[in-house]
Amino acid sequence: MARPTVVAVKLFAGPGWSLKQMVEFTHKCEVLVVGAGPAGMAAACRAAEVSSSVTVVDDNSNPGGQIWRQQQAHPDSSVASAWFEKIRASQLEFINNARVFQAVNHDTLLAETDDGVVELKYSKLVLAPGARERFLPFPGWTLPNVVGAGGLQALVKSGFSVGAKRVVVAGSGPLLLAVAAYLRQHGAEIVLIAEQAQAAKLVKFGIGLFGLQRKRSQALRLRKELKGLKYSTSCWPVAAQGTDKLTSVTLRQRGRLETISCDFLAYGYHLIPNLELPVLIGCALKNKFVQVNEYQEASIPNTYCAGEVTGIGGLELSLVEGEIAGLAVTGRRDEARDLFAFRSRQRKFASLLNQTFALRDELKDLPRPDTLLCRCEDVPYNTVCQYSSWREAKLQTRCGMGPCQGRICGGALQFLVDWDVDSVRPPVLPVRVESLIM
Repeated sequence: MARPTVVAVKLFAGPGWSLKQMVEFTHKCEVLVVGAGPAGMAAACRAAEVSSSVTVVDDNSNPGGQIWRQQQAHPDSSVASAWFEKIRASQLEFINNARVFQAVNHDTLLAETDDGVVELKYSKLVLAPGARERFLPFPGWTLPNVVGAGGLQALVKSGFSVGAKRVVVAGSGPLLLAVAAYLRQHGAEIVLIAEQAQAAKLVKFGIGLFGLQRKRSQALRLRKELKGLKYSTSCWPVAAQGTDKLTSVTLRQRGRLETISCDFLAYGYHLIPNLELPVLIGCALKNKFVQVNEYQEASIPNTYCAGEVTGIGGLELSLVEGEIAGLAVTGRRDEARDLFAFRSRQRKFASLLNQTFALRDELKDLPRPDTLLCRCEDVPYNTVCQYSSWREAKLQTRCGMGPCQGRICGGALQFLVDWDVDSVRPPVLPVRVESLIM
């Protein structure tokens, strides 16, 4: 482990930022923030107010996460604009395109960059790894052009064209609406938005927004952007058809089946947290999220968690949790307490959100016995269900041992058979072999 590594570090200062090369194998800092989505951005900015040694490491090329991807130059909201301005004004070091894959001990993580491995040494840690879409397997879900809703949005943000393409957006959660609006703005023909939740729950959810001005404004804006589109409740895809790629999708709605021709199926069943790194370093969980105290502090000393890993709750909750973590990690607990009331209101919204879009039991019947569950290792659903736990199925079938390392099939099995994915081991992300033998 003697050779140096060239690490790309972006320094955000003044009105803009510049890129420089640092030849440094071990990177040391007082506060390390893992994840540069809204929660990580907020934590880093607040920590940097009093600490001159704050580093943010993220696997993307720029800060913003999925929600603010490619927006650093032209943010699409006043909230995003304000936080990017704070980032530019902060003395922060960003190690971009870096994938944290292993914990060495209580104060050291390893991250793989395009140029090699960097050793990250810190005194205090903030974890904000975010969440990912939940996918449920059904016949035809492995066809090309059957993609995650957020995944297709990310592709379009990166330059992929959906102009004149027929798209069905399906699954559950507010993300579907945001994705449909974004794809429509970029030339896609949205054939249908299919939401598995019941209409009555959605009405109750809408009523619950009246006390939340920003949420209500967002909902009204989306309603305007989606005007004229077909939106079906209690509706979900049960099969996808095609030979070389998707040509149509069959959906169930209140006992009836309908097949619709389309070029893309963008689907996802709400979100699940990226718990791999917190679990790896020993953070305790509660109700399938990282357990934190009122200051966002986890069960491991000097370790804080913010954002979707502590509960799926949306942008505003992620931001305020990030702020509280950034204040607490630098000893400013009195200032952090000033944000507790706002966080409490956002948590009430999060509770309503998760109640509204809770997955219905009928979705457990989606996979047929021969439907592939683990796409990486080609393991069908009936093979996995012969076993009594995730660990046993993994040992006997290699389910969850492919490139995604259980992120897809593990999330599905949590819902389908109520298994806990309890075998997190390094590396928590696919890395090059040379990174493992450093």
